[in-house]
Amino acid sequence: MPSSSLVTRVAYIRDYYREFRYKQLLTDSRKLGIAHDTVFFAIKGKRQDGHSFIKKLYDKGVRYFVIEDEEAALRGFQNEEEANGAKFLLVDSSIRTLQALAAHHRSQFKLPVIGITGSNGKTIIKEWLSQLLADSFQIIKSPKSYNSQIGVPLSVWELSEEHTLAIFEAGISQPNEMEHLEKIIQPNIGIFTNLGSAHDEGFESRLQKAQEKAKLFENCKFLISRDIYSAVNTAILDLKEREGDPHFFGWTTQDVAIYPSAVDMRYLDPNVGGVNVGLYDPHTDQKLNFYLPFSNPAHVENCLHCIVTMLLFEYKEKEIQERINKLKAVEMRLELKQGLFNCSLIDDTYNNDFAGLNVALDFLLQQSNKPKRTVILSDMPEENQEGLYERIFQLFAKKGVERVIAIGENIKKMVLPDTEMLIDTEFFATTEDFLSDFADGDVRFGNEAILIKGARRFEFEKIVEALELKVHGTKLEINLNNLAHNLDYFRSLISPRTRVMAMVKAFGYGSGTNFEIAHLLQYHRVDYLAVAYVDEGIALRNEGIRTPIMVMNPAVDNFEKMFVHNLEPEIYSVETLKRYVEYAKQKTYELNLADFGADVKDVFKIHLKLDTGMNRLGFSTSDLPTLISLVESVGESLEVASVFTHLAAADDEAMDDFSRQQIQEFEEWAAELENQLGYSFLRHAVNSAGIIRFKEAHFEMVRLGLGLYGVDASSTSQHHLLPISALKATISQIKEINPEESVGYSRKGKVERPSKIATIAIGYADGYDRRFGNGVGKVYLHGELAPTIGNICMDMCMIDVTDIEDAKEGDEVIIFGEYPTVSDLAETIGTIPYEILTNVSERVKRIFYAD
Repeated sequence: MPSSSLVTRVAYIRDYYREFRYKQLLTDSRKLGIAHDTVFFAIKGKRQDGHSFIKKLYDKGVRYFVIEDEEAALRGFQNEEEANGAKFLLVDSSIRTLQALAAHHRSQFKLPVIGITGSNGKTIIKEWLSQLLADSFQIIKSPKSYNSQIGVPLSVWELSEEHTLAIFEAGISQPNEMEHLEKIIQPNIGIFTNLGSAHDEGFESRLQKAQEKAKLFENCKFLISRDIYSAVNTAILDLKEREGDPHFFGWTTQDVAIYPSAVDMRYLDPNVGGVNVGLYDPHTDQKLNFYLPFSNPAHVENCLHCIVTMLLFEYKEKEIQERINKLKAVEMRLELKQGLFNCSLIDDTYNNDFAGLNVALDFLLQQSNKPKRTVILSDMPEENQEGLYERIFQLFAKKGVERVIAIGENIKKMVLPDTEMLIDTEFFATTEDFLSDFADGDVRFGNEAILIKGARRFEFEKIVEALELKVHGTKLEINLNNLAHNLDYFRSLISPRTRVMAMVKAFGYGSGTNFEIAHLLQYHRVDYLAVAYVDEGIALRNEGIRTPIMVMNPAVDNFEKMFVHNLEPEIYSVETLKRYVEYAKQKTYELNLADFGADVKDVFKIHLKLDTGMNRLGFSTSDLPTLISLVESVGESLEVASVFTHLAAADDEAMDDFSRQQIQEFEEWAAELENQLGYSFLRHAVNSAGIIRFKEAHFEMVRLGLGLYGVDASSTSQHHLLPISALKATISQIKEINPEESVGYSRKGKVERPSKIATIAIGYADGYDRRFGNGVGKVYLHGELAPTIGNICMDMCMIDVTDIEDAKEGDEVIIFGEYPTVSDLAETIGTIPYEILTNVSERVKRIFYAD
């Protein structure tokens, strides 16, 4: 459609503030809530253009669009009549316009606003402050970790008249980003948490990163920070000189603070289950003593930031301690757990606000393997109650929620009858009432995805415990956010036109049933999935996966199953190709007889593997004439979807000449095939290591396997990847033994001093290799490595915790995760990370989670 009268050029978005004030601001078309109350900001990204989703959103009822490309926005409409009622606001940048609108909204309010930045701890400090100050303020805070150029304006937009305190996070990954966030948040109190290695690659130095982050505090009256980070100190001093010495309020571990007013930490002593902290407050000339119910250094630092903030708000020592005692370690994630009755549980019991509900519902939508979506929801006492529950139920209806279990007095009173009729709804006054009915069998579940989301006082963790399937206590935690991060990193290395085939074989590289991984990859629009066997592909189809799937080891007797489930075989030998050609010809004949259509075209898609030096599977040069003849004999019903090879040593620099020889040979073979067949196809040759090391061989598609799961076999880009898995076990018992005693089978475990030996609930049946026995393996406990002692048993093993004083029964130990890593374990016993990951037994409980 040519230029339209529906499009208005906009210079100042604030002119539309009154019109937009109570509407939802949307940047992701998949997260549409109530269409008629939505303004969609079409953003051109690296891989997606928001303008291409405008027609779809219009058809769903959205009428307001902020655009930056008029032609792209109107492309889906044939004429103006098709876009009747739509308003298109043309701007230079949709992101900057979104930010300007949020900044104008923020300027309408005068209240204390805490802005938090730093490398780590932003989200947990925000959540803890929200708990600690909840009795004194009506608080709005960023949902989850919404701290980006888009997340911050969406968070601030939720600010309303009933709020008396705001707490917002801000995160940056490169220079010149923070000034935009500062204009939106406009904090008058700042917290600089710490400075670490996160996003170092985006800055020239740590000092530059600190200076960029400090821009958040340019108009703050107070700044809370710790003085042990030298780059932060320099950045703050620079800020003071520019801004005329605002009142800084920090905390120090040194005798002399750099701030005009600083809390001096006099001592930090370990205590049972936590630490004692002594502080000196020069404001009041008082010595303050606190007990922190945490021993982890990061939690201690985060908690001290919160204490200093409370001192700034003039809380007394006793009241601070009382509130600190009630703090719980916040689980900053949505956890996906196995439930009873073939259900999936999404545990979001730590947080219950309207903005966070949107995030949780989006995660619920990803669970397309379950035919029914259910929400268990409590009252939201922190939110403005007027119209709240009607909006919530309208949102449920838009998100496809079919059943709601509502717990609390307010939600029952506030839900209007016509809203309730949209969804099957059951009401309970208390959590205990619901649990009682569930125990009696009056509340039933089956094959559902269940979101459990409630305010803390409703103790919804009891509901999770009641509904969760009880399995082996050892667990493998899989961080879906980290997997998405790794996918984004590898995508940043390839052209936007290059496709990605993600490997989900071998039980998701040990991550568990590959349903959850596949759903996430489908959500992020991966182009192909690859599985090892037909049964894996069928299982994914049965779980709602629609992405094209290549089967790497197709059995001849499974060709019909592959056709029925739309799976595409890898063909690697003349014999297999002959059999498949015979099947395709017969099936084509049957389809034509069944009046499927006289022109049965591209029904059978295959992937041809060429052996260029791996000498494992694949066609050789001499097979090419036969291969071409067989493919052509079927006609147009058979299509070669891709041709590929496998580099034998993509991760080994010493073998680069051989790898390049393989790449050259592959290109020549593929060109010959394309010439003979008369059409083009996808070519792919590189795996995760090859994506990093051989950019010239990306072709039309790359295969992403081990790198997706956080391991770089080439060791050149490991610092860019995040581990997605953490294998954890618990201490079952601790015993004290003497030097003349032994530990374990065959008396292999010996000690030379009186020792404390802990038995942990993991053995070789869980995937902890016997080679880790007798001190070879080490597990992580309370910041220390504890060596194994004696042989690894089938269901358990023993570790020496003599030098870890606070080790106790029930403590969690880390087998692998951030530290030690999968690669550390592999190197210890002379194997590869693949083996460590895929050896984790199916009986080990998998917990999938996302921020």
